[in-house]
This record gives sequence, structure tokens and C-alpha cells, in this order.
Amino acid sequence: MAQPIYKVWFAKYKVPWYELTTEEKNKLMAQNVESLKQVGAEEIIFCNSMWSSEEWLGWGVEKYPNIEAVQKHTEYLFSINWFEYLESKTYLGTEMPSP
Repeated sequence: MAQPIYKVWFAKYKVPWYELTTEEKNKLMAQNVESLKQVGAEEIIFCNSMWSSEEWLGWGVEKYPNIEAVQKHTEYLFSINWFEYLESKTYLGTEMPSP
């Protein structure tokens, strides 16, 4: 039975990100948001953690309708070289059933 998949991610920029123009950065971020919409995902929260973490600049939670949507979005991110600019760590999970 298909159920929503939640993705918790932690991220920090790599050196090539800082070499992009503001317009190029905005374009990549917009492409990410559009891809999320295309697969039916939603961004639950995006948090700035650079003030509290030396390892990760930000983290967030995304909700996908199914695992295929996660896979399709990830494939898109690879197609735009997203991971050339961003290092990340992610965890996937489903909602914990109530006892």
C-alpha cells in the first residue's frame, strides 16, 4: 500500500555554489521547487541552522506522495548537477502508526 514518504535533509553548499551568480543560484533553487511540485511533493519546513551547527547550514522536511516521487525528484536533481553545488545527508521514513 502506497503511503507518503517523508525526507529529512541536512545540507551545506560546496565551493562551486559560491562561484555562481545570484541569478544562477536563484534559477537552481527555482528548478528544485518546480521539480518538487511536478512530483506532487511539498516542503514542510526549511530551517536555517548555520547559527547552531558547524556541520550543516540548513535542514528541512519534504513530504512525497510515494517512493516513486522521491526517486523521480532525485533523478531530476542529478540532471541539473544539483549535487555539484550542495552536499547533503538525507533520511527517508513513513509516518509512525499510533499505538
